[in-house]
Amino acid sequence: MSELVEVVDSLENKISKLLHRLDVEQQQKLVLEREMSGLKTQCEAAQRSAEVWEEKYKSLKMASTMLGSETNKTEAKLKINALIRELDQCIVQLSE
Repeated sequence: MSELVEVVDSLENKISKLLHRLDVEQQQKLVLEREMSGLKTQCEAAQRSAEVWEEKYKSLKMASTMLGSETNKTEAKLKINALIRELDQCIVQLSE
């Protein structure tokens, strides 16, 4: 009978340890999920910032091109021609 008690005690001890380990793992999972959420937010903010800076770069490049820098004169002419074509298409669509 004492062997049975020892086996039951041993099982209770193991179950207790497993439950404690489960709690620790669940807490660690919550910490990691919070950290992951924060990192996702930071990543999205960085992507938005990169997009804003990319737009600013394009605008600055266009402005310097329009100012007539020697290296970008052909690019400026091509961009102006493309804008004129877009305006012409808009006028045609409005007149229809």
